[in-house]
Amino acid sequence: MAGIYIHIPFCKQACYYCNFYFSTSLKKKDELLDCLIKEIDLRKSELNNDTIETIYFGGGTPSILSTQEINRLIDAVYSNFNVVENPEITLEANPDDLSEEKIIELSKSKINRLSIGVQSFFEHDLKLMNRAHNADEAIKSLQLATQYFSNISVDLIYGIPDCTNEQWRTNIQTALSFGVPHISSYALTVEPETALASFIKKGVIKNVDDDKAEEQFVILTEELNKADFIHYELSNFGKEGFFSKNNSAYWLGKSYLGIGPAAHSFNGKQRSWNVQNNAIYIKKINQKELPIQRETLSVTDSYNEYVMTGLRTIWGVSLLKIERDFGENYSKYLQLQSKKFIKQELLYIENDVLKTTKKGKFLSDGLASDLFMLNLA
Repeated sequence: MAGIYIHIPFCKQACYYCNFYFSTSLKKKDELLDCLIKEIDLRKSELNNDTIETIYFGGGTPSILSTQEINRLIDAVYSNFNVVENPEITLEANPDDLSEEKIIELSKSKINRLSIGVQSFFEHDLKLMNRAHNADEAIKSLQLATQYFSNISVDLIYGIPDCTNEQWRTNIQTALSFGVPHISSYALTVEPETALASFIKKGVIKNVDDDKAEEQFVILTEELNKADFIHYELSNFGKEGFFSKNNSAYWLGKSYLGIGPAAHSFNGKQRSWNVQNNAIYIKKINQKELPIQRETLSVTDSYNEYVMTGLRTIWGVSLLKIERDFGENYSKYLQLQSKKFIKQELLYIENDVLKTTKKGKFLSDGLASDLFMLNLA
């Protein structure tokens, strides 16, 4: 089983914190959509006849497309790949795009999962991040979407300057009030060369507070645990049966094909990524060339990636898999490096699987980097 990710590199406006590749100009939209379909055809043999179980529209802002345009892309996937009978097909959507007419159209398409980028239900937070929607649109989009879709994920951001713990609890409870079965939540991160980084440097916006972010992460896990959500990945919480199949495939090392500018792909042994430039992408695809770079992962690269993804999830890092796939030296190294974190009650071993404790969850990426192998080829 494999997945297909389709990157839609267009947004109405730039969020201050975002470092993903996108354009706010729609001049090349039609031409680029034609090229996405051409790329799907050019790469139809790359997954070695694996059956497709997930299709994911990310961005950018995929909901900026019309339902007809989305359907064209889905049809292109079905024309070139074997697709399971009931695939998970997700559309990332911004609240301001989700009119009732649009939601009804989407509900009649093959899209069966919406990931709605609410981020916050407070006007101040949305303005600070330069989101395209307002708080009323966030509420209205969920009121409408829940009438037509049962599989909905809501994105929320914590650690926003001046967002109090009480307001953060309100954000969580507001999302839960709509009965959504999945929440993805991320700490506000200051990425280099973003507007947010510039504003913080100039003193226009307060810097993020890591301690406050950790506090709000703890609040998040506690509130969602009370609501019977399973914390199956560092930033993802789902009701039973509503885990993101697309994202779970990434963390479990399954193959996926990334279509569009800046999209990444993985086939188990090789990672590749498309050029981050719409004009170059269009030119190359029209010449029937793939604007792509590829990297073959070494044993050490694969080990490090497995440790990183495994520690972020409820599935953890299997010591038996480490020894089987990477060898005894890697297994011994991992267990030796883990000892100090086990002693600090940040990690624990259960049934030969290394996992983060409740205390260690927020630190999982940092813990993983300390377990990386650096000196073996």
